[in-house]
Amino acid sequence: MPRTGRFTIAPLLTVILLAGALGAQDGTEKAALTLEEALALALERNQQVLIARAQTQVLKGRIREVRAQALPSLTLNSSALRWRDPAFLNSASFDEIPEEFRRALTVKGANLFDYNLALSQPLYTSGKVGTALKLASLESEGVGVDAAKVEQEIRLRVIRAFYDLILEERLRDVSQETVGQRERHLEMARVRHAAGVATEVDVLRSQVSLANAQPELIRAENAVRQARAVLNNLLVRPIDFPTAAIGELTFVPGSHPGLDQLLRRAIDHRPEIQRLRINELEADAQKKLANAESRLRLDFNGQYGFSARDPVNLGNHSFTRWMFTVSLALPLFDGGRRSGLVQQAVAMRRTALLARSLAENDVRLEVQTAVDELERAEKTVEAARLNVREAERVLLMMQDNYRYGAATTLDVTDAQTALSLARTNLWRGLYDHTLARAQLRWVLGQDPLEKSHADQTSGQ
Repeated sequence: MPRTGRFTIAPLLTVILLAGALGAQDGTEKAALTLEEALALALERNQQVLIARAQTQVLKGRIREVRAQALPSLTLNSSALRWRDPAFLNSASFDEIPEEFRRALTVKGANLFDYNLALSQPLYTSGKVGTALKLASLESEGVGVDAAKVEQEIRLRVIRAFYDLILEERLRDVSQETVGQRERHLEMARVRHAAGVATEVDVLRSQVSLANAQPELIRAENAVRQARAVLNNLLVRPIDFPTAAIGELTFVPGSHPGLDQLLRRAIDHRPEIQRLRINELEADAQKKLANAESRLRLDFNGQYGFSARDPVNLGNHSFTRWMFTVSLALPLFDGGRRSGLVQQAVAMRRTALLARSLAENDVRLEVQTAVDELERAEKTVEAARLNVREAERVLLMMQDNYRYGAATTLDVTDAQTALSLARTNLWRGLYDHTLARAQLRWVLGQDPLEKSHADQTSGQ
């Protein structure tokens, strides 16, 4: 029984220690983050970014591998051989040897020890090695562009999730304020009913109005938790980590260049189009590499070392063995392999060209959509601000009128609902405007984070 008890407690202690370690690790995490800090954390941890960066390292290794094909190769070889070969006994003319000599010819086992340095150096490859090196460099550049694209996409997703959290917190505040207003109005209705200047219907209507507002508050709180979970996922944090977003939804009106200038900027800087341009250059290099398959190749190979039956002679220059060769190869017929490679390269270039044309058309549509969305968001914010001011004034008037018996509970409830809706529309408008600015910069191939973000103030 004591032995069983120890084995039962050990896993429990392990779990407790692991939980304590995880808790200590979480304790070092900073909960409240600015947008810049959230972006830095995401780029440091996000798996998609790390995978893209790792792929660039793979291509750097590939470049070194291809470059090595043009450099000399030096190898140290060594061997020890023990063999017995009766081949001369099986010779067709062995029987013609005089008998006295045949008796003296006995097959014995023998040793052979050998070591040498082997040198190999391509002398001329018709540009094959240089083209392969250029092709690897282009692919490395393309993977770098792909990594930059992944980072930009992660940045945009983090910005969206960050402002999603801020928006949901502001909408929750609106719901809390609405619940507070209806609680105060219910208290006022009860006081007026107790004083005999209001009916029980007013109290009941106020209670129903308050009850109707509470589910909205619950939904708003759930939306905040969900938005925080999405942001935590991008930051590679525990889903329930208490991340707080430090920032505001802002309104920054400003003029933008003409649509034609924005289109040119997007086509010049979008990573997808840069990648397709690189694909076209890669197809040209593939064609050149395919043509080199049928051209002259010249290689140098050499060996220098020692070969002896007795190991003590491996340093004796009388047992030196060397060989130097210059080989020339000119393919005459390859069954159509080269023409097949050329055909593939031509098709790849045409595919890349058509894909770039399609991508440019898509970018033009994205730029137009982003500009229209930004203009719509600006107008929405302007109208929402006016609606909030008017709704606040109407609510104050209805509350004063109800206090003096000139308005009903329904009038106050309608004014509260109108103010809640106006504030919700304003926050959503500010959210749309903030994201529209980030989306336009992303569409143009720029950093979606505004450089002046830290200097901006709240839009309200």
